[in-house]
Amino acid sequence: MSTNSLTWESSILQLSRTKKPSQSLLKLFDSGIHQIKDLLWVLPLRIQRMPKIESFSHIQPGNLFFGHGKIINAKFTPAFGRRGKGKVQLFNATVVVKDMLSEQYLNLKWFNTYPGLKKQLNEVQDFTFLGEAQDFRGTLQIVNPKLNPKINSSQKNIIEYPTINGVAGKYTHSIIEKIPQQLWETPLQYYPKEIEDLLKINPLNGSFKILHGLTDYTLEKKIEAENRIIYDEFLLDQLKVKARKYKNKKLTAPIIESNESDLKELKSLFPYELTSDQDKSLQDILADLSSGHPMMRMLQGDVGCGKTTVAIIASSIVIKSGGQVAFMCPTEALALQHAQTIQEILKDTVSFALLLGSTKPKDKKDIYHKLKNDEIKFIIGTHSLFQDAVEFSNLQLAIIDEQHKFGVEQRQKLVSKGDGAHSLIMTATPIPRTLQLAQFGDLDISTIRTIPSNRKGIQTRIITKDNYDKYLSFIKTRVELKEQVYIVVPAISESETMDLKNVDTHLVTYKKFFPDLKIMALHGQLKPEEKQETLELFNEGKIDILISTSVIEVGINVPNATVMAIYGPDRFGLSSLHQLRGRVGRGTKPGFCFLVTDKSFSNESMTRLKVIEKNTDGFIIADADLKNRGEGDLFGVSQSGIGPNKRLASIFKHLEIFEDVSRSVEQLSKEKSKIFNSLIDYFIQDTKVSSTI
Repeated sequence: MSTNSLTWESSILQLSRTKKPSQSLLKLFDSGIHQIKDLLWVLPLRIQRMPKIESFSHIQPGNLFFGHGKIINAKFTPAFGRRGKGKVQLFNATVVVKDMLSEQYLNLKWFNTYPGLKKQLNEVQDFTFLGEAQDFRGTLQIVNPKLNPKINSSQKNIIEYPTINGVAGKYTHSIIEKIPQQLWETPLQYYPKEIEDLLKINPLNGSFKILHGLTDYTLEKKIEAENRIIYDEFLLDQLKVKARKYKNKKLTAPIIESNESDLKELKSLFPYELTSDQDKSLQDILADLSSGHPMMRMLQGDVGCGKTTVAIIASSIVIKSGGQVAFMCPTEALALQHAQTIQEILKDTVSFALLLGSTKPKDKKDIYHKLKNDEIKFIIGTHSLFQDAVEFSNLQLAIIDEQHKFGVEQRQKLVSKGDGAHSLIMTATPIPRTLQLAQFGDLDISTIRTIPSNRKGIQTRIITKDNYDKYLSFIKTRVELKEQVYIVVPAISESETMDLKNVDTHLVTYKKFFPDLKIMALHGQLKPEEKQETLELFNEGKIDILISTSVIEVGINVPNATVMAIYGPDRFGLSSLHQLRGRVGRGTKPGFCFLVTDKSFSNESMTRLKVIEKNTDGFIIADADLKNRGEGDLFGVSQSGIGPNKRLASIFKHLEIFEDVSRSVEQLSKEKSKIFNSLIDYFIQDTKVSSTI
């Protein structure tokens, strides 16, 4: 095929100069790089300006240096335990060279190199070399330099690409170099040119030329090119979010009406009055249920604000209208907690079932039958709810608690079990407004900020070696007052065995501290029934101190537990610390949270922990987490279902660009031009965009 006929959408296999593509090219294809435009996103690890040969006096640590030297001394030693292809013994080499342009000397070092280097050095008196200089104990050296590098006279930059699927960066570079010049000059667009004209932005191909070192490369130009691509990534995301919201508004759903008499009766079931925020959120939900379109609402609020109360009332309204409700939780502990709460409130007024992974097969079969025949109106469960075996007679409302714990497909699978079912997503992780727009722009959001008046609040303190004895004394005092304590240790690895060891170490330590107290552990290696038994004993007051990993972050509600100690708090995100802290102070007694460490914190870590120590407002904490935690997964960003992962754009790093894009998209949607509408219609057709929640 002629290179003139290539487009950005052409297969990368067409860049092969042979009839049969090489194995390396096929490996690139298998890794998801299918079209030529996909190669553009394989960005160089680094681009360095090609230096000219200079004397050793010009060497600067961290800079690339091109020198010409004569061997004065060479020493080779075996790299013990290191062998290359064919089990060849590898060597380490130290070579002292004298500058051919001055009287200075320099050490060149090679590690884990093949014997061929020794042969190559023995055959030359002098040679050129290229590498990055470094300071080693006050002496300059270059490690693993290239010998006698072949430099093209027109070569201005040295470009290094990453290894992909076992394919060396040098090969990827050679393939990218086969992209014809006329194609580099062809505009690369992911949407109509008219949108670029409206937003006054340039095509992407110019930015990629800069990032691949095909034009004069400077740091300023690199930043400018990256910002252009970041803008485009945010723009695509926001257009897709708009498309998803538009499509949802066109769908139909059961109209579920409510009346004041029913609401008054349902509110009377609770031993407290709803707060103004709870009332407002409930009214938002009821308006959605009666709109004739599927509700897509997120109910967010701090720990203990009463989201479950609102969900129970909304569920009861749906059931009164003849529909079924599914309430999905990320853990069995949380599902059991909700089941207990709901049964206490609704008693025998609703046909109710609990479906867990640990439910006996015979009981599961019975539940499946009753759900399909409308004999169960309200079901609570974990991942078991979206299994193929679960069929509903008339699912009208799907409630998903702590939704970031689930994958997009899992949530969608549950909602799709009903014809136009309404969705209510709940989270106790308050979301900063920026993330609301970025990740959940297609959801309507209700917020509960007020906390029930009977709560006494939580005090938080950072504990170091200096005040550790006082902390232990305080725990003893609270237990003597018949209160209970959580001790949370961080997950220290991906291995449950290692985490168990961490839990057990603290268990032994605390039994030494308090030999007369009842102390037990909760960890990932316990069977579900053992976990439940331990939690029940704690709930009944038969355990004084419970030592656990962060499995207790959600779903545990023991009003008599007033103290929580969190070890290694610097290993948790601020929002996770706040979630954990929310397990205490849930009754009429005040709560106490201690952030315990036996090491010195960096100034950055201490600043983060001070945010927790001084604030109990989850929204303030979430904002701080957004600013300070960098790429930490604050709210399941990777689960947002927006489309392909962004390569450069980060809501944490590029807030100004994101806000600029949001304003532009909002303006385009208000103008409702034909171009914008056709673009939205295009994205609506993409099932990946429109079928997620």
